[in-house]
Amino acid sequence: MGSANTVSADERRMLREALRATFYNAYGAAIGLLALYTVPVLLIAALLCAVRIGRPTARPLLRWVRRLSEFERGRLRRIGYQIESPYHDPDPGPEWTLRSLAADPDVRRELSWLFLHATWGLILGLVALQIPVTAVHDATYPLWWYAVGPAEQRLLNGVVEARTWGTAVIGPVVGAAVFALWLIGAPKLLDLQARPGRNLLGPDPDTDLSERVARLTATRAAALDAHAVELRRIERALHDGAQNRIVGVAVLVGAARREVHRDPGRADEILARAQDAVEQSLAELRAVVRSILPPVLENRGLEGALSALASDCAVPCEVTVEVPARCPASVETTAYFAVAESLTNVAKHSGASRAEIEVRLHGGRLHVRVTDDGRGGADPAGGSGLAGIARRVEAHDGDVAIDSPVGGPTEIRVELPCGS
Repeated sequence: MGSANTVSADERRMLREALRATFYNAYGAAIGLLALYTVPVLLIAALLCAVRIGRPTARPLLRWVRRLSEFERGRLRRIGYQIESPYHDPDPGPEWTLRSLAADPDVRRELSWLFLHATWGLILGLVALQIPVTAVHDATYPLWWYAVGPAEQRLLNGVVEARTWGTAVIGPVVGAAVFALWLIGAPKLLDLQARPGRNLLGPDPDTDLSERVARLTATRAAALDAHAVELRRIERALHDGAQNRIVGVAVLVGAARREVHRDPGRADEILARAQDAVEQSLAELRAVVRSILPPVLENRGLEGALSALASDCAVPCEVTVEVPARCPASVETTAYFAVAESLTNVAKHSGASRAEIEVRLHGGRLHVRVTDDGRGGADPAGGSGLAGIARRVEAHDGDVAIDSPVGGPTEIRVELPCGS
């Protein structure tokens, strides 16, 4: 029963991924169609500029190309790739000349993407749409083939003639094979279609070096701050908890030794209190150890650890984890504590009736989303633990977004770079 459920879950996941990939392939094909119509206009404008009569068209066309690029960046972000715009100003300034535009490496990269997406991206999008249509066409072929003309009695998108019952019954087999190809190939087609945008629509690696150095400097400082905060938290936990209890145990043991000969019954009572204090100290030490690196995370992986968190939460939680490979331990630990702190806030402050945890690995980044249907109004500055999540995530060069309007719902999104 368990293996059957696993297979069924895997099949549903493959179907969801194929449908999602086909949708975004179609979205990319629409952008590619706009790009296809833009390319000849750009070529005509370039010819007119060469004879000095098309210069007024250069800046409006460049604005339009940037709009198309922003459409693609938005699509890539929804897919899971964080592609930042290289431009601080969405429009070229009036002081820019045609020569300066042509010399701008970001403009050249954008134009290169435009030509690639108008051809390669459009073709891949159309192929991704055609495959499921062909699968449905061929799977249902025996139901209607005799009602159409001979010119339409074909399988595999018109490649194979099927004008008799003997060949028509092959249709469902061919349709099933094409459907399987779609399940496997749709995400790969999406990745191929997105590749030019990923490579060309972000900041130029050469010109972005200084910004990258500044960001790394900031994240290094955040990592050191987070490390210092974590050390202080552990020190307080040990000093205020386990250490005080151990001191209490030493006092109780001393008192018991003094009572051994005078009142053995009293000594036994004091030793029982000392044993209880030792057990409490051990429990607190285990809690501190778990807060450094939870053993459940090491033993059961991220999915098992998050399921354990959800089962312990006072609010019913639904957990969805799609992480096919283990991430670095530091990334998994950060994701675990982000979810743990989020669920603590849900249980203590939100008044929610349900929560949802969703974790996906896509595009080289681990995406974590925690939502609840509570009253909202979560503020990182209000001491709710959200600031601690931000510190941990920034130390890994990740991103945190908190959407919690008053009245709810609350959504916390965390993205962490992952080397797997």
